Amino acid sequence: MLNILAFLFGLIALVLALPAMIPLLGWMNWIIIIIAGVGVAFGFASDKNSGRNFCLVVVAICAIRLWIGGGLI
Repeated sequence: MLNILAFLFGLIALVLALPAMIPLLGWMNWIIIIIAGVGVAFGFASDKNSGRNFCLVVVAICAIRLWIGGGLI
């Protein structure tokens, strides 16, 4: 059950990450990293790894976008 919850948090974060790729909306990635981080926490409590790994991929995508934009843009 926790794996499904982690996957849902990751899916919500991924849907929110799509508009955050637009220039000048990069600040949204900070919020998305927190949402996906909650999913990672649920994934660590789960028996399976798929939800946790999906959330980690979303965190990595948003972190790379923040790094490219200098942290804000």
